[in-house]
Amino acid sequence: MLFFVRNAMLAFYPRTGDLPGLEDTDFDTFLPQFRRETSFMFWLGIVLSAWLFQWTPLFTVFVPLPAFLLSKGLRDKHASKIGSSEFYLVRQAMLILKMPAGLCWGRHPDVRKRFALPAYAADPTTWKTS
Repeated sequence: MLFFVRNAMLAFYPRTGDLPGLEDTDFDTFLPQFRRETSFMFWLGIVLSAWLFQWTPLFTVFVPLPAFLLSKGLRDKHASKIGSSEFYLVRQAMLILKMPAGLCWGRHPDVRKRFALPAYAADPTTWKTS
């Protein structure tokens, strides 16, 4: 399952110009941690959204292949079209994928530096109890 989720999320945050892509932001450490810390229902929504992303290129770019087999250009086009679908539930499913990926991308020091934002402090890895 992580393969499909990872592939779908990476398609929404590619490298562009001087901005790093999701693959440059320690995403392979973030995703398993996010999986452990999220609720079952939210993770189920992410997995179902990833499956929708993977199996719909036939309807967006008219190629009968799963998204993970598409070329980079076609995968970008598919991500753009499915993310702006005229069907509300499809757009919302893609938002479920983009939200945790955006959390990982936006917290990375290189991305924050690019937008003149200070880096986040290190995660204390414990719940605040006071």
